[in-house]
Amino acid sequence: MGDLKQTVFHDLHVELGAKMVPFAGYSMPVQYPLGVMKEHLHTRAAAGLFDVSHMGQVLLHGNQAAAALETIVPVSILALKEGRQRYALFTNEDGGILDDLMVANRGDHLFLVVNAACKEADIAHMQSTIGGDCEIEVIEDRALLALQGPAAEAALSALLPAAADMKFMDVLVADTDYGPLWISRSGYTGEDGYEISVLNDQAVAFARFLLAQDGVEPIGLGARDSLRLEAGLCLYGNDIDRTTSPAEAALEWAVQKIRRTGGDRAGGFPGADRILTELDNGASRRRVGLLPQGRAPMRAGTAVFADETSETPIGTITSGAFGPSIQGPMSMGYVPTEFATTGTTVYAEVRGKRLPATIADMPFRPSTYKR
Repeated sequence: MGDLKQTVFHDLHVELGAKMVPFAGYSMPVQYPLGVMKEHLHTRAAAGLFDVSHMGQVLLHGNQAAAALETIVPVSILALKEGRQRYALFTNEDGGILDDLMVANRGDHLFLVVNAACKEADIAHMQSTIGGDCEIEVIEDRALLALQGPAAEAALSALLPAAADMKFMDVLVADTDYGPLWISRSGYTGEDGYEISVLNDQAVAFARFLLAQDGVEPIGLGARDSLRLEAGLCLYGNDIDRTTSPAEAALEWAVQKIRRTGGDRAGGFPGADRILTELDNGASRRRVGLLPQGRAPMRAGTAVFADETSETPIGTITSGAFGPSIQGPMSMGYVPTEFATTGTTVYAEVRGKRLPATIADMPFRPSTYKR
């Protein structure tokens, strides 16, 4: 653990009894004394506070920032309204996904949040491709918290009443007793909630304020993973990567009509030929949800077969866990498109046995975003 980076909350995690583990080059809390199962259910019932400070925060400045960013993402940034945020993808020339990220329009600049494991590569990618068209500012003096669950609004509104007026994917910059907070009404659990950027020197005091509010508990990476899987959300490096296209990943919704074939700003991003062709005609494989029949989880790396006896796998599980809210195992993975219809039965190899699973719609549990 000695070579790992620490977030500004490290001592607070230890004080709260967290079990710390290596994650994306950081020492991060995987669980607290409550335990993963109870942390998951508590977030669904009340509110969980997550340290996500290992993720990258970047500002893009300049009149051409939105147009420049559109040259490296297949997403409409120019049409993103001020005060709003959008999910985006960096793609490569082969049509694969370099990372997924959030982009917010804050008037005279864009605010990006990128994944921890990819942030150095993402920043280098932006500097080499669009660095001549906009100023890229990497934020080093801010921490990032996610406050998730049905009690999140009341907890944050105790400090900032305006938080209650925000809708899903709204963004706000607000001066508070804990300095200027950069807030989005978003998260990665399927719950209503917020992601909040706070200055490092105010971060621990702000976290303690939130933890003192009714129903707020600290939550670790273990529950974060099962929460996002129940919500049908991808984990970069598991469910999407440099070889996975947006259509294969069932992320068509992230590519707006204006960037597609026939749109006013169609193409013009890395991998456009493959990505637009697959959006028009479909891909040969697809990310799907799977519900194993039984209690045994089918975890990442498990081979998927068409039937009980075939020798050649047709696909692979990319994420799998027990879903505390749905009281059963759940997985996602890739299968050929002809097997991707909801209700189709496939088989996976678990501990030397072929066990059936049903292709299922995602999310496994309905999301509760405030629209």
